[in-house]
Amino acid sequence: RLGELLGKSVLFSEEIVGPQVEAKKAALQSGELLLLENIRYEAAETSKDEAERSNFAAQLAVGMDLFVSDGFGALHRKHASVYEIAKLLPSAPGFLVEAEIDVLKKLTQNPDRPYGVVLGGAKVSDKIGVIKNLLGKVNVLAIGGGMLFTFLAAQGHEIGKSLVEVELIEDVKKLLQEAKDLGVELLLPTDIGPESAAAFGAAIEKCHTVFWNGPMGVFEFPNFANGTKVVATSLTKVQGISVVGGGDSAAAVRALGFADDQFG
Repeated sequence: RLGELLGKSVLFSEEIVGPQVEAKKAALQSGELLLLENIRYEAAETSKDEAERSNFAAQLAVGMDLFVSDGFGALHRKHASVYEIAKLLPSAPGFLVEAEIDVLKKLTQNPDRPYGVVLGGAKVSDKIGVIKNLLGKVNVLAIGGGMLFTFLAAQGHEIGKSLVEVELIEDVKKLLQEAKDLGVELLLPTDIGPESAAAFGAAIEKCHTVFWNGPMGVFEFPNFANGTKVVATSLTKVQGISVVGGGDSAAAVRALGFADDQFG
């Protein structure tokens, strides 16, 4: 498929490093490409041992002049083909990485206001760093998904057997107070669904910049998908930039029938 798109010959190597792949590299003609097997099959790629990763990266770099990294979703990982190889070769970001960074700058430096962030997902622990980082930047912060129960518990509500991270309740209390002090409109669900979804939707539509990360519930089941669908619909109506971030959120909007180009 890559060959069809580029109108070039694309060769394939089942080896990732070693004599066979070196021979194939050396035989490449101008304009030809050599695609290597999935690099995750090599244990050294993700090894916890830095020396092992560095050794593997050095093998990868044999005969290479330049490293272009376009895997934005992996750039935060200390993997040999992502981190160590960039130390060994002149390296540059690709166009996808460039586009992602441009959007992140819009979301974190001078966003058009009102600026709204919608966070979902199961655990507060996964998002607490993001919340702390964004509290001083946003006008509206809406919390949904399983993580909301830790917030409700921090407010003193009974949450029955719902998912909760007890060890984070004190941290969340501080976040709630900080949001209040900063004048951030913090939205938490007030019912099991329809009323909260409508409130979230109305708040999102008023914003000129919206960042959404994490579904509002178990969207894979139709009876739990409505909150996520309402949020997604509201993002498509934003007069400005709307960003859907994270694999689960992207999967959710596609599963619910939205097209990528309906978002910013």
